[in-house]
Amino acid sequence: MSRSASPSSRRQFLRAGGALAGAALAPAVSAATAGQAQPLEVAPWSKTPGEPALWHPYGQPSPYEKNVVRRTRGSAPFPGANSSMTPLQDLFGIITPTGLVFERHHAGIPLIDPGQHRLAVHGLVARPTLFTMDDLVRLPSVSRIHFLECSGNTGREWKGPGTASLQFSHGLLSCCEWTGVPLSVVLDEVGVDPQASWILAEGADAAGMSRSIPISKALDDALLVYAQNGERLRPEHGYPLRLFLPGFEGNMSVKWLRRLKVGSAPFMSREETSKYTDSLPDGTARQFTFLMETKSVITFPAPDHRLREAGFYQISGLAWTGRGRIKRVDVSTDGGRNWSTATLQEPVLDRALTRFTLPWRWDGAPTVLQSRAIDESGYVQPTGRQLVDARGLESNYHFNAIQSWKVAADGVITNVQV
Repeated sequence: MSRSASPSSRRQFLRAGGALAGAALAPAVSAATAGQAQPLEVAPWSKTPGEPALWHPYGQPSPYEKNVVRRTRGSAPFPGANSSMTPLQDLFGIITPTGLVFERHHAGIPLIDPGQHRLAVHGLVARPTLFTMDDLVRLPSVSRIHFLECSGNTGREWKGPGTASLQFSHGLLSCCEWTGVPLSVVLDEVGVDPQASWILAEGADAAGMSRSIPISKALDDALLVYAQNGERLRPEHGYPLRLFLPGFEGNMSVKWLRRLKVGSAPFMSREETSKYTDSLPDGTARQFTFLMETKSVITFPAPDHRLREAGFYQISGLAWTGRGRIKRVDVSTDGGRNWSTATLQEPVLDRALTRFTLPWRWDGAPTVLQSRAIDESGYVQPTGRQLVDARGLESNYHFNAIQSWKVAADGVITNVQV
């Protein structure tokens, strides 16, 4: 395995790439921009005053970015039980804009009046309590940056390339700043019985979404979240209150949270028996597979893009792990025969998306791009074959295999299995 290039060798690489790009610039500009504003000319938008302040009271993206939106794979049997995907291929850095955070709903989006919303905490506690939103917001709060991923993300890849788009294969993934009250603070307020070992979290949606949460997680880093990326939660993300469990599968971060029941055993809800378990070939299932394992994907270039010509490109992607921090990401530009260590962009945070990059010169020949993440515990992102050998092909969840993108000679990029 080769390591990242030295600063001097990187500079030489980039100089060579820049020289090629500069040589091609003049004819490309004259041909591609005929009839358009040329470099150094004063464009029409520079000749008149622009739009006034507050032209949108709530800021909006440029109309030229109108295609950067969440998308769904299609209609669902019940419109409220569906999901939408984050356009990872169009994003930069690690924070997902709130309006592009993926959605997963089981019975639609309830529109809740925060003044009437209540959180009940009861069961094995000394002081059963009904909290208002005002009560919760008054308590000590924290803000933390973490990823959120549905355990069904990339689930269609179990049996081979399942989608022709990065957004559809990996888009049930986002990363935000979450603000709220540590659940441990609320549990301390109500007084948890020493026999308590699990908590049932229930949402106020029409599905009554509920999951069993280990008390150890609740007392460790669980949050009662009321704000996201600096503003109150949006309705589709759980307004006015949601549970957030860093590093655990997204379904457990129950939205529209209305009830926490403390008990001495798992509550065996629908969502952890008939759903969100990992079926195995022998007819049994893995249950309570809460942790989202180490994973990575190249977001550029990806199937949603096309390379126009041979030359220099910066490969960019995302890596994440429910185990802590990403330690290293390796990238292959030849289908896994050779690997180079990518640069991890700061910040590298605990259970957050990490952006990685690698300079690459494409020679115009067909090839396959891959990335492989290693976390601080030493866990190495597996191949698809390793996962199938270990778990079979009966599951729809927790597929975290190395992803392969094939670059054809004409620059078209497709999802492949190698």
